[in-house]
Amino acid sequence: MNLDQLTQRLHAIRDHNDWRQFHSPKNLAMAASVEMAELVEIFQWLTEDQSRQLPADKLAHAGQEVGDIVLYLLLLCSELGLDMDQVVRSKLADSERRFCS
Repeated sequence: MNLDQLTQRLHAIRDHNDWRQFHSPKNLAMAASVEMAELVEIFQWLTEDQSRQLPADKLAHAGQEVGDIVLYLLLLCSELGLDMDQVVRSKLADSERRFCS
């Protein structure tokens, strides 16, 4: 997955539809949060075992919501001038130091 290419494609969609005016960091963070709530809703009221064995339609729906979340986060990083690859790698290295010692 090339994050730069994905971001460029997202920008093309954004620009084609004149959505940049709506893509403030605040709005993108809120949109990602809404998509996360939609993902959580899929699992609401399921047991632990049921959550690990989603039927195909719910699994596909979960995948769509994960995709939405990642795309909004890519746009958010772009708006903030953050390199998603770098921030994710940095956070992973921090977790390895903290939890794998």
